[in-house]
Amino acid sequence: MTKIKADPDGPEAQAEACGGERTYQELLVNLNPIAQPLAPRRLTRKLYKCIKKAVKQKQIRRGVKEVQKFVNKGEKGIMVLAGDTLPIEVYCHLPVMCEDRSLPYVYIPSKTDLGAAAGSKRPTCVIMVKPHEEYQEAYDECLEEVQALPSPL
Repeated sequence: MTKIKADPDGPEAQAEACGGERTYQELLVNLNPIAQPLAPRRLTRKLYKCIKKAVKQKQIRRGVKEVQKFVNKGEKGIMVLAGDTLPIEVYCHLPVMCEDRSLPYVYIPSKTDLGAAAGSKRPTCVIMVKPHEEYQEAYDECLEEVQALPSPL
């Protein structure tokens, strides 16, 4: 029994060489059919930065249960949903709640990256970013771009 050596130029080696991160285009393969409006690559990066700043100020709500509770209480903010969450039934009611309360919401391609932006090793399917004076400029910029996205049918 001998070990078979891995090809150093094979696809596995190339995936490890890039640090295990997948590109935006690769993440789009796993999207749900309801993931509209989807944030473009630049807006996704801005949202991740805004989430990281909000975590430092403890101004985020994370997870379906917590976000739903505070939306029902009337809290305002940008809702960021992961587009690769399965089953869809877990969070498909949240966009409807947002539209009823005129809250901005946007989908991003990866729940793993969303959880990482929130400072967690665990994937997160929804985060609500609340406004705060420490990162108001970044928040306003994200809010403006999210509201400019075309609304789903």
